[in-house]
Amino acid sequence: MIEPKDFELNGKKYLLTKFPAIQGREIVCKYPLSGMPKLGDYAANEEIMLKLMSYVYVKLNEGVPLKLETRALIDNHVGTWENLMRIEAAMLEYNCSFFQNGRASTFLAGIAQKLPQWISKTLKDSLEQLSQTEKQPSTN
Repeated sequence: MIEPKDFELNGKKYLLTKFPAIQGREIVCKYPLSGMPKLGDYAANEEIMLKLMSYVYVKLNEGVPLKLETRALIDNHVGTWENLMRIEAAMLEYNCSFFQNGRASTFLAGIAQKLPQWISKTLKDSLEQLSQTEKQPSTN
């Protein structure tokens, strides 16, 4: 566990931990985009959520923290999808300085603002490549 931090939600105690470098990079890169409607991929978003949650522990009565690394453990110890979303948000805020102090909405707003430009450029570049590779039929 890297820098465990207590987190309580609806009377249940959890430990949030910092992501290791490589896994953290993957989670932070994939998490926001995989969850965007019409752009994301739910299966990819669920996969990255499971990775993120594998750095969350529930504090059991015996005092031994239990790593929430499977769907069954998450379902059993988190309860509702709303609790899950709150824990995910807390993990992103704890692990990413640009998500702290309300800056998440600014970060995501910036992505949302740039997204149409990125899509337009990607489509334009793709169309240009396709038009260059296809030869026009001869009129002779």
